[in-house]
Formats: sequence, structure tokens, C-alpha cells
Amino acid sequence: DLVLAIGNPFNVGQSVSMGIVSALHRAELGVNTFENFIQTDAAINQGNSGGALINSNGNLVGINNFIVNGGKNEDSGNAGVGFAIPVSTLQQVADELIKTGKVSRGYIGANSQNITPQMAKAFNLPNASGVIIASVVTNGPAAEAGVQVGDILIKIDDTNIPNVNAMVNTTAKLKPGDTAILYVLRNGQTLELKAIA
Repeated sequence: DLVLAIGNPFNVGQSVSMGIVSALHRAELGVNTFENFIQTDAAINQGNSGGALINSNGNLVGINNFIVNGGKNEDSGNAGVGFAIPVSTLQQVADELIKTGKVSRGYIGANSQNITPQMAKAFNLPNASGVIIASVVTNGPAAEAGVQVGDILIKIDDTNIPNVNAMVNTTAKLKPGDTAILYVLRNGQTLELKAIA
């Protein structure tokens, strides 16, 4: 889809650049714990961060956030790879701030890694969907629920967990004190473990 990035690049004054949406749900870029970005080639230069990313109907679709540039100088300009925070994420955060004055995120106390095709083969899995639990925080919610290192987390409540990003974002949507059912594979069996976030 066609999008317009609005901002004040390099402090030259209000400007608009045009591009397309290259991808949705970009993650694992290493800029934040919770990543779910819109990728665009609309020019997002210094001064565009925080500006609106709108569609051709004038609807807000995101807030410009950062770029990846090809230069060695961090101050170099747009190289056609920019990222914006989706309006759906902004709405969730704004609603929670208005309602409670703060943003709370769920926590289960486990770190994971994506399953490679080689790992899927080694674990006799039908595919590489899910995440392998790499560590469990002592006395954390996952540990209290019985999650073990080496377990393969495939689902939290009704949400499938195909990768680490899905696990982080699904966990973050839990409220502290919520009960979540963690579906894990262990020794060829699916276990339902109850965790309190």
C-alpha cells in the first residue's frame, strides 16, 4: 500500500515523503524487546521519528520510528529501509495509559530461541514451529508452572507460538496476575501447564 511519512527531516521544516509498505510485523531487529514494525521505503530521516505514517486516505497507520542506513556514519540519511510502530500497538498503549496511568506487561520468566529445521529434525517435530525454552528463571511463573529447559512451547492460551517474537508479544499482552495455559512438548507429549503472569 502507498504511505506518506510526515516529519521535520534535518530540521528543514515540515515535509512529506512517499513510499510503499514493504512488510508488516518486522521483528528481531534488535532495537527493542517488543518488536512489531511496519517496514516502508518512504524516507524517514532524522526529524521524521515521531511523525505520522499515513495511508493515501489520510488514515494514521503508524508512527515513524527509525531507519536502517547503509552508511558508516550513523547520521547518514534514508536508504529506503524505514520502520514505524503500527497504530494498533499505539492504541493498546494509549488505552492502557489513559485507563491506568502506566503500561503493564506480562512476564513468565523464561527465555527461548527459535527452532531451526535441524532442531526440528533432532526433536522429531513435524515442523519448526514453536520455541525451545533455553532458560527458566528460578521461582518465576514458568518455573512454578513446571516449565523445564528443553521444553518446546507451542501455544499460550489460544495463541499459537511459531517463534520467539510471538512468545514475547503474547506474553506481554498478559496482565500481571493473569493465569495463562502454556502448552509445551516434552518427550513427545503435550503438557498443559498453568502459569500466573
